[in-house]
Amino acid sequence: MEPELFDVVVVDDADDVRAVVGTQLRLSRRFRVVGEGATGADAISLAAAHQPAVMVLDASMPDMDGLEALPAILAASPTTRVVMFSGFGGTALEIAARTLGAAAFVEKSIPLRELPARLLEVVGAEEPGAPGDGHAGSDESQAVLAQHLERFRTVFDQAAIGMATMTLAGTVVRVNPALARLTGDGEAALIGRRYFHLTGGRPDDAVRAALRRVADGEQETAEVEHALHVRGERRWVRSTITVVRDPEGRPLYLFAQAEDVTVQRKAMDELRASEERFRLLVESVVDYAIFMLDPGGHISTWNIGAQRMKGYRADEIVGQHFRIFYPPEAQAIRHPEHELEIAKREGRYEEEGWRVRKDGTAFWANVVITALFDHEHHLVGFGKVTRDITERRRAEAARDLAAVELGEANQRLRAANEETADFLAITAHELRSPIVAMTGAADLLASHWAELTDDQRQENFRNLSRSAERTRRLLDELLMASRLEAGQLEVGAEAVSLTGAAAEAAAGLGETVKIVGDDLLVRADRIRVVQMLANLLGNAVRYGEPPFVVEISPSDAGAVVRVCDAGPGVDPELVPRLFRKFSRGAGRRDRGTGLGLFIVRELARRQGGDAWYETAEEGQRPGRACFCFRLPIAG
Repeated sequence: MEPELFDVVVVDDADDVRAVVGTQLRLSRRFRVVGEGATGADAISLAAAHQPAVMVLDASMPDMDGLEALPAILAASPTTRVVMFSGFGGTALEIAARTLGAAAFVEKSIPLRELPARLLEVVGAEEPGAPGDGHAGSDESQAVLAQHLERFRTVFDQAAIGMATMTLAGTVVRVNPALARLTGDGEAALIGRRYFHLTGGRPDDAVRAALRRVADGEQETAEVEHALHVRGERRWVRSTITVVRDPEGRPLYLFAQAEDVTVQRKAMDELRASEERFRLLVESVVDYAIFMLDPGGHISTWNIGAQRMKGYRADEIVGQHFRIFYPPEAQAIRHPEHELEIAKREGRYEEEGWRVRKDGTAFWANVVITALFDHEHHLVGFGKVTRDITERRRAEAARDLAAVELGEANQRLRAANEETADFLAITAHELRSPIVAMTGAADLLASHWAELTDDQRQENFRNLSRSAERTRRLLDELLMASRLEAGQLEVGAEAVSLTGAAAEAAAGLGETVKIVGDDLLVRADRIRVVQMLANLLGNAVRYGEPPFVVEISPSDAGAVVRVCDAGPGVDPELVPRLFRKFSRGAGRRDRGTGLGLFIVRELARRQGGDAWYETAEEGQRPGRACFCFRLPIAG
């Protein structure tokens, strides 16, 4: 008697993961895959349309994540048993998923051959044996994946700064102990909540807006400073939010770093308060010069404060015009008289400027002139108050300088934090995807060789090869970048033919590459030159359009190599950061870490040259885009 078949729907935004999961379930002969989807909205519509017995649902997907979609799925198909199939682990996330109605929680790190048995347990059917058990190669691959995952989880959990991974909708799926301590809540209380609800008060609109900008691709990284209420105490947190993408450039999930800046903020507030107290102290200690002027601007009264500030006794100054206190250049343009005209017209005049004492020394003064009128509104004179604020002006200049220096220091710290977050997030997901694909393909080949067609076997072999190559290339790039930054990469110095190096680099591309120009010899490391050319030619083939041309020409500074194509070129906004580490366009769907161009430039510089990007020059065909490098000519 044939075993009962159960209808299943697979929802995951990764095409290759959906493919291997669907194949594994079909080969179990216990499940019939009736639908596949890539978003939470797809899951809801597929549940309503097929009413499947079971649904395999990813946690983090674009537009609507699995946790957000789960209640609607069960409302559309109450009999469906939903199995959360997630790359995020943790007991707290599993509890949150089950609370929302999930029948089971399965991590993507399990061997895929075990998935059918897990689903049969969920639907209450007996497990049909254990096909494919005991294959050492699969277990070894799974052990390698587990080791990588454990390393990254250790870094995540032991970090001193608060960290959280979120779905693209901002739902928290994993936190580290530092963030739990910062918020004052346990891990279980944080999982399943929106990140903008972690403030302890009402939802923070600034945090919500930052999450949306990053998830929508408006920004790769957003930083927002917001309040956090912990056990009745108000603290301040700086959250840095970035998006983690898959090798094809699609957003996978959001990553946040939360830093407690309460101490720094209090220090700045105290600094401002101290400056204000200092200002008030100066104003109360330093005497004011208060005196009267007649309608023509001549001094009619004089107080002791004016004598102490300006150095004149009353019998020396009364009767003189008050222009005597102004520098010669101000007197020459009749600035004192102009002040009186404004005060008469508007009732009051105030300014800050240089004034001169009896001994010729200058001081920076705050001056207020008030027009005095009698009851018939006839001008009877002016009241003038002068305050010496030279010290305050110096303090403001020093404060502005300190603020600039503090801002530069904060900018350097933020850049370092962003680079660290990029490194951890990109490396983790660049490794996870090919390893999941390799283990899935290896399990299918090892466990179901006889059941697969020749085309299916070849496709699985191709998946293994592609995934292995992606993993090797990632590790090579990371190692190369690390050695370049540490100054540990040795480069040779020999005469290298640029034409020969270009031909060697183009040999494995399967594309027609034209090499033009002189066959110049450069003093460089041949292996590194071939590596640089292969990197630039690979980029041209992947992202550009034929014809692909390698131009070699001499220049005053050395030999110049240009790798050009007829594609659309690089977005002008991306050009200034093309050769930085981890630099990738917001909309790019490519594979890689964003290290390739960084490595090309650093290798060129280590060999006495440089690398750059240029577009069509005047007189050349429009649309021409070139990545270039220069090396010293041999001899």
